[in-house]
Amino acid sequence: MQLYGTEITSPLLLGTAQYPSPAILGDAIRASGTEVITVSLRRETAAGDGGAFWQILKDLGCHILPNTAGCHSVQEAVTTARMARDLFKTNWIKLEVIGNPDTLHPDVFGLVEAAGILTGEGFEVFPYTTDDLSVAEQLIKAGCRVLMPWGAPIGSGQGLRTPDALRSMRAHFPGTTLIVDAGIGKPSHAAQAMELGFDAVLLNTAVAKAGNPALMAAAMARAVAAGRDAFRAQPIEPRDMAAPSTPVMGMASL
Repeated sequence: MQLYGTEITSPLLLGTAQYPSPAILGDAIRASGTEVITVSLRRETAAGDGGAFWQILKDLGCHILPNTAGCHSVQEAVTTARMARDLFKTNWIKLEVIGNPDTLHPDVFGLVEAAGILTGEGFEVFPYTTDDLSVAEQLIKAGCRVLMPWGAPIGSGQGLRTPDALRSMRAHFPGTTLIVDAGIGKPSHAAQAMELGFDAVLLNTAVAKAGNPALMAAAMARAVAAGRDAFRAQPIEPRDMAAPSTPVMGMASL
């Protein structure tokens, strides 16, 4: 998988919020085998522990993908992205412009506008978006080479609510890196996303809030690997009726 020219082996990306402790966070990151972790500017600069948290992240040896989580306007998202670049020394930015505070549904109009501004400033934008093909086309026109459609609302754990739409998105943009972001609750959800042909899965709550985050992270890693292999193996298409697996020719008869 290529993320703006950076080769990434693991198809699992993890968030760093909501973990019970920094030690448990570290254990989960290592168990997952992930190479990319997301972090919000707000978390990094939380009162008193921002520097310590940043040191923990650096010690994990992963690529840092800063995000604009919690931003509800174009200006807020752009300003946060600029601050994140100064702090984390990377052009990568996971762009979130939230339109609804209850569903955390992306504001797709603000998202496209902010993406255009940031790509014009040299950012490499990872937009958190919907599965709408028209929005995806506008984001690509704005300069995005990676798209991150949601599977379901953030933190809901519902899995893929619209698999047919995601399948269409994969078919419509064969040359674009697509990462399912948000809504994954179980390893089976992650495997399903990869079976649809997506390049990776990004999740946070499913691991951070699990009873055993490190064990869940390891399970997610196995699930995305299995889903990726299944897609590459070209699985059979479903049928409306049974098909015998044993040939009827040569069977005993009275």
